[in-house]
Amino acid sequence: MKCPFCSSDNTRVIDSRPADDNTAIRRRRLCDDCQKRFTTYEKVETIPLIVIKKDNNREQYDRSKIEAGVLRACHKRPVSASDIKKLIDEVEVEIFSGEVQEIRSSVIGEYVMDKIKDLDPVAYVRFASVYREFKDVNTFMNELKKVLS
Repeated sequence: MKCPFCSSDNTRVIDSRPADDNTAIRRRRLCDDCQKRFTTYEKVETIPLIVIKKDNNREQYDRSKIEAGVLRACHKRPVSASDIKKLIDEVEVEIFSGEVQEIRSSVIGEYVMDKIKDLDPVAYVRFASVYREFKDVNTFMNELKKVLS
């Protein structure tokens, strides 16, 4: 690792510890030439995931889109921010464990629906109504019956 102050290659790690909920490693380094300290973060590099939308357009995976949908579904519901973060983390584990380079948005939506169903039934119906694009009251009632049984 090059020193950001003097560009020397003569640096060493003096401390390492987990960071970002054990998804990265924080390393404290010392330059042996200029004696200055600096910090680096080491994180696993993942292959960019492409999401195939309903209209067959492709775009790069964006966690914030899942987060926005779940937040809307959980609006004014007794669901904590940590529960929402945990749900999204679980969805991402399922998405990335498939080791695919492309995934359909419908698959991601099903993962979210599966997880949100256990979190809050009202949030589930809200999410399903947008995700499944309910056209009338009957489809809405059919989904409610599934939740109630």
